[in-house]
Amino acid sequence: MEKISVAVLGATGTVGQKFIVLLQGHPFFEIREVVASPRSAGKSYVDACKWKQDIPIPENIGKLIVKNTDQDLKAHILFSGLDSSVAGPVEEAYAHKGHLVISNSKNHRIDPDVPIIIPEINHDHLDIIKKQKYRGGIITNSNCSTMFLTMAMAPIYREFGIEAVQVTTMQAISGAGYPGVPSMDILGNVIPFIDGEEEKMESEPQKILGELADDHIVPAPITISAQCNRVPVFDGHTETLSIKLKNKVSLENIRKALREFKGLPQELDLPSAPELPLLLIDNQDRPQPARDVWLNRGMSTVIGRVRECPVLDIKMVIMGHNTVRGAAGAAILNAETVVKKGYI
Repeated sequence: MEKISVAVLGATGTVGQKFIVLLQGHPFFEIREVVASPRSAGKSYVDACKWKQDIPIPENIGKLIVKNTDQDLKAHILFSGLDSSVAGPVEEAYAHKGHLVISNSKNHRIDPDVPIIIPEINHDHLDIIKKQKYRGGIITNSNCSTMFLTMAMAPIYREFGIEAVQVTTMQAISGAGYPGVPSMDILGNVIPFIDGEEEKMESEPQKILGELADDHIVPAPITISAQCNRVPVFDGHTETLSIKLKNKVSLENIRKALREFKGLPQELDLPSAPELPLLLIDNQDRPQPARDVWLNRGMSTVIGRVRECPVLDIKMVIMGHNTVRGAAGAAILNAETVVKKGYI
């Protein structure tokens, strides 16, 4: 197939840079435009960007001239890594102009007609973009910590039912963007507050696991209590879950549901899709970010220590790569799903 031209909004930021890394050599997409703030506009990307990735800036990207967020773009698909302070109106303006914006930002996740897509779980929610007010559309992926929580919940909720979840996170500093958290605040320390994070984790899974009803989504009736912490880990969000089930189920059946879970991306063999979206490991001391964050190219949710909970019913430890499956990689997988399902 002829490659689809795409643009990256917020291209000089942490998520924007990760989009550029992950889209190199992609079989569907080719970056033709990069967009950033007025202070970067008009410069070559290599001069505008303080590059912080593990590979050099790709030569073809480095030569691109950075465009401002009010300039017209030719690409149909726009990957947005814009900061939430500016993302809302910029994404809306481009959607009104006919672009499909696939956003990593939080601004439109609560909009009733904007889906939060995890294609293994709710690709059918993409139909709601036909009801949006835009000539184009807006699709979001979830908050990074929500991603792994919802991935772990999905097969259990669908097969056995879930009434409530208590989740505590240990979130990597890369989730705060560059330069992250000051070293004197985070080294040897745990910060038990991340602004807005708990609210996202308590509401976004309900929307993702909910039912599509014409022009809105009916949230899943699950109560979630979240406590979010920033820890001195570079990449990889770890979360501990305790889950109250609707009906008692054996641990073996829970493990089986997690181990066998697959979705549309695996059926379609999408380029960014991991063979196993949930990777269940048996070691008692895993998952660990330092050892497991890059399993399946950082696109799986890694699950360990599935066991009985004396307060609720079951508990487990989960972990995922927050800037890959929790951010840029999730948006790219959403775009692949959009293409293969024929939305563009």
